[in-house]
This record gives sequence, C-alpha cells and structure tokens, in this order.
Amino acid sequence: MAIPPLFKCPISLDLFTDPVTLCTGQTYDRSSIEKWLAAGNLTCPVTMQKLDDLSMVPNHTLRHLIDQWLQEDSQFCLDYCEMINHVDCISVLKHRLDSEDSTLEEKLEIVEKVYILSEELPLQNTCLIQLDFFPLLLEKIFRKVNGSCSEDDLRFSERALACALKLLPFSDLTSLNMLKEEPVLDCFLSLFYRGNVNIKRYLCHIVEVISSSMETQQVSIMLGKSTKLQQELLNLLAETSEASEAGIKAISALSCLETTRENLVREGAVERLIAYILESEKYQRKLAPTAIATIERLLVVESAKEVVISNPSCVRALVKMVFRVSDHQGSESAVNSLLALCCDSNHAREEAISAGVLTQLLLLLQSQCSGRTKAKARMLLKLLNSTWVEQPKEAASP
Repeated sequence: MAIPPLFKCPISLDLFTDPVTLCTGQTYDRSSIEKWLAAGNLTCPVTMQKLDDLSMVPNHTLRHLIDQWLQEDSQFCLDYCEMINHVDCISVLKHRLDSEDSTLEEKLEIVEKVYILSEELPLQNTCLIQLDFFPLLLEKIFRKVNGSCSEDDLRFSERALACALKLLPFSDLTSLNMLKEEPVLDCFLSLFYRGNVNIKRYLCHIVEVISSSMETQQVSIMLGKSTKLQQELLNLLAETSEASEAGIKAISALSCLETTRENLVREGAVERLIAYILESEKYQRKLAPTAIATIERLLVVESAKEVVISNPSCVRALVKMVFRVSDHQGSESAVNSLLALCCDSNHAREEAISAGVLTQLLLLLQSQCSGRTKAKARMLLKLLNSTWVEQPKEAASP
C-alpha cells in the first residue's frame, strides 16, 4: 500500500521505523540520520542548517500515528495527517524551552505558544504529553538557580504554571515527586510567598492534586508539615477573590491526611474556616460546604473541639450550616460536627440551642435531604432534648 509522504524518512524514503527529531525540527529515521552523522556530516539533510546540538528526540506521536495507520489498513484519518504538521514544530518548541541558550523572554514566548496549543484539539494535547512537556515545565518552574523570584521569573512561572495545569489531567503525577527534594520544595514555597493571586491559585491546585493522589503521598506529608505553606493557604481564606476558593480546596485536601490535622488546627485553620462560613453569604462564597466538611475532619483533634466550644461564633457557624434554604450541601457535616461537640460538652449543647439549632434540625427533617442526614439529625435532637427540658427548671430556681 502507498505510504503517505509524511510517513517517509527524507533520507531513505522508506516508512519510518524509529522516527527522531533534530534541533532543527526535522524528523528522520534513527538509523538513517545516524549514518549521515557518522559519515562526518554536521548539518540537517533537509534544511542544511548546522547542527549545534546533535541530540535526537524520539517522535512518539508520529510513531503512534504510523502504528494506527498500519492497523487500520491505510484507512487513515485526515485529521491525523493535519496534526503531523504540528509535531515537528512542537519538538522545536521543546528543544528551545529546554535550551540553556534561550533567554527568559524567549522561553516566555514559547510557553505562550504551548498554552495556545494546549487549548486546541485533544490530539495536540496528546502530542504535548508524549513529548513530556509537563515534567519539563515543572523543571523550569521549580528548579531555579538560588530559587530566583525576580519579576520576570514570576511572570514566566505564572504562564508556565497555567500551561502545566492544562496538561496535568493527562500527565503522570509522579513528576510532582520532584518536590521531595528540599531545594525544589523551597522554590515552591517561595513562589507561594512571593507570587501574585494567579500563582497562588495555581499552586493551590497542585497542592490539592498532590494531597489527593497515592502516587504523591510522601510529598503530601511533607507539605502537611510545612508551617509556611499552611499559613499561606489560611491567609487566602480572607481573600474575596477566587484565591479563597482555591485555598479552601487545598486545605480540605490536606486535612484528609491524619498527620496534617494537628498542624492545621495549631495554625488556626478552625477559626479561619469558621470565619469563611460566617462570611459566605456576604461575599457569595460557594465553598461553605467544603469548609464545614473540613472542620468535621479536624474535630477528631481534641484541641479543635476546644477552639469551637470556647467560641460562641464557632457554634453559631455550625448551626447555620445545618439547614440552608438553597441546598442541603454541608448539612450532614454540620450535624456530625455538632454531635461530636455536644456528646462531650453541656456548654456546647447550650450554645447550640441558644443559636437556634432545634429549629434548624426540625426544618432539616422536613426537607428532601438524605435518609442518613435525617438519622443523624434525630440523634442530635435526642441528645439535645435533655438540655432543652432542664433549661426552664434552672431558670425557675432561685
């Protein structure tokens, strides 16, 4: 069967068996280009440019397309043919991004192009993944000389992080294990401290992904021990921008690790989460249910219970989340949190009753919430019943 021209090596004119791309962006079969170079030629056979770099990058995308073409008996999708024209260009972009000779401005231009490519057809996304752009971007962001964070560095980091997050869903997360290295982690934390709101949002997303994956468990433990990171995340909760939502998601993911909970409580996570809930209507914050679910996890720590019981506003925030007219998200976590507190503390029961929890629970039982949530609500009502009955007697006593 006829071989499509794009599947032929320019030197041998045979079907590619092991396509590799040179720094000029041209692709050849490995055996053919190796013979060319072994003969003393130091130029690209097609462009005749001098080869300053003799490295060869395997062209996995082209090889994949050839395999598919062979398997489909030459019933070859034209969309693939169009895409092959991009492969060589993308290989050149990777070479230039990785080159020590490229200036920061040139690398910023490359990242902008990669970002555009990542937003287009899924196959282009695949090409970027197969050429390992994700780990390369992480290297360029987090492996900097002396952890440099100049304005230009921050500008590059912002765009590179945006690209990396586009590729992240399709990438091998083990690349993020580079954060186990102390200099890399220091650079990560420095970016968090010095970066703008966008950089902080992007880094929050990376923290969330790391904390939610078994492949990066050791890194998540290290992040959970970082006081500096936790302080930065908690500071975001006071923001009225999307940064606060990114911070909530990252803290929630970190709180899933038992080893992290005590550290979060010690750094004031409970108070910050409570403040977020109390201000949720004023600033139209959407993640109050995530905040209350995080508090529920933190209440396994005794010091977290002490914080809530000693602060009436904390109990009021929990009661507020028991029943919301708009939806029932967070209701179960709020009821569970109040159960955990009221089981051990008469003071917590009195504060909850004073804040109107009985009305909230009765409204919840009449709503369309889940059967499990209603069962927990009945348990809390039964627990509070004795306190409710005793209060009038205490008030009547001299």
